[in-house]
Amino acid sequence: MEEVKNSKNFIEAFVEEDIGPGGQYEGMQVHTRFPPEPNGYLHIGHCKALCIDFGIAEEFGGITNLRMDDTNPAKEDSEYVEAIQDDIHWLGFDWGDRMFYGSDYFQQDYEFAVELIKKGLAYVCELTPEQFREYRGDINVPAKSPWRDRPIEESLDLFERMKNGEFPEGKYTLRAKIDLASGNFNMRDPVLYRIRYIEHHRQGTKWCIFPMYDFAHPIQDALEGITHSLCSLEYEDHRPLYNWVIDNISIPYHKPRQIEFARLGINYTVMSKRKLRQLVEENYVSGWDDPRMPTLCGLRRRGYTPGAIRDFTTRIGVSKVDSTVDWALLESCLRDDLNDHAMRVMGVVEPVKLTITNYPEDQSEMLEIENNPLHPEEGSRLVHFSRHLYVEASDFLEEPVPKYKRLYPDGPECRLKGAYLIRCTGCVKDENGKVTEVLCTYDPESRGGNPADGRKVKGATIHWVDAGTAVDAEVRLYDYLFADAEPDGPDKNFLDSLNPDSLKVIEGCKVEAFLATIPMPKKNETSVSYQFMRQGYFCLDNTDSRPDHLVFNRAVALKDSFKK
Repeated sequence: MEEVKNSKNFIEAFVEEDIGPGGQYEGMQVHTRFPPEPNGYLHIGHCKALCIDFGIAEEFGGITNLRMDDTNPAKEDSEYVEAIQDDIHWLGFDWGDRMFYGSDYFQQDYEFAVELIKKGLAYVCELTPEQFREYRGDINVPAKSPWRDRPIEESLDLFERMKNGEFPEGKYTLRAKIDLASGNFNMRDPVLYRIRYIEHHRQGTKWCIFPMYDFAHPIQDALEGITHSLCSLEYEDHRPLYNWVIDNISIPYHKPRQIEFARLGINYTVMSKRKLRQLVEENYVSGWDDPRMPTLCGLRRRGYTPGAIRDFTTRIGVSKVDSTVDWALLESCLRDDLNDHAMRVMGVVEPVKLTITNYPEDQSEMLEIENNPLHPEEGSRLVHFSRHLYVEASDFLEEPVPKYKRLYPDGPECRLKGAYLIRCTGCVKDENGKVTEVLCTYDPESRGGNPADGRKVKGATIHWVDAGTAVDAEVRLYDYLFADAEPDGPDKNFLDSLNPDSLKVIEGCKVEAFLATIPMPKKNETSVSYQFMRQGYFCLDNTDSRPDHLVFNRAVALKDSFKK
């Protein structure tokens, strides 16, 4: 284990080399940034980048900027800005006073673009989008633009008039003048600016030209003093353009280093914000925080913990090769976390009444139940017990199947968790033949579940709740949102893969009385999780639960299907 702990991934190795003796950042503080676009909520796929950006800075005693990449105002909104901040804080990271907006650099972006034009390194082009594609060329044919040799003064005049709103959208673009024959198509005179008449969530209508990401991002990194610009693998082919921008403008700062890593892919979900937004807007889910969504607010509402998610990003590691991770690994991380921390309680999801016929009708008692067997120091609680209880309907069969070791007439003795030994004697049915009550007797000398004579108990241990004090609850059981492990695969419509059984709502569940006294969770917090014995880990829903109507979400079942 020590060897694994001390091994470094390739990003850590690069950073260590850069800040070491003779490195390009020798003597400097490591400075990273996390630059989400505020056009949706963060999802589990963002967590890898988030944990790498903040984690690398923490590891090397550095700092991290939070920068909203709001240079494309079409879908951006202040709602998403606030949600992103909440999610990052929830995960346990903080940016201090280093929060920035890409739109705050619009004036500087414009000035650097003018500088490139004056240097003969950018020009105003009037190819239509259709012509742009037509003239793009291929690997053997260079691209072309009849406007590449436009006089500098003419491009300066047109670019200023673009800024002043004199032309319609699509009439002109500003392009870098690099290499139309480059084998890297990102270097074939890429567009730096385009005209858009759209209101910006911070800048209003001040600007009608907007910089492309590949132009704005390296400028922002350099202006903020970023040493290491860590990004996903699809930007590897953009790195030459990133470096070209920095090399050809007069920024009085050091040159950031871009390092790419593989994105996080997980089966049984989609992580395109466009497609997640479609699920929300077309009401396939209840919202961005639907517990079936891979968004952080959805996972939080379902009962996932920051510790489990950070453990997940650590386990999947950092590589240069794209791969798909099994969602069961994320569940396994949550299960490990909650198994250690969650209080054990009793909740009966599909109840049937159980009556102990030889227990006195007017008698009741308090039984001591351990809160967490893994942590005896967390103590125990008193649970009410009486003649009438609720148990799971599946814990009784009138005609038992082979190897069934629970309740059936004249079956084996079973333990009531923390209470007594019981033996089933029969049942009561309604006019439709449905079992409405299970009858049994108990051994008064077996309090705590241990018979006085030490006899072996052949039946199973059964959880229960006291019928007189139990509280009603709604329970929501979740499965994968998509039935297809690759819903976003080629030649597929991801909506066709939606799982019709992804949510099961069960009314009339019965839970221990004290669960009605726990605080209602706040919207941006994970409510406390409890292990419902034999059922899984549950938490109060942070949106729909009320003191008079408890709603519990199952975060994860007890059984771990992930192969270690």
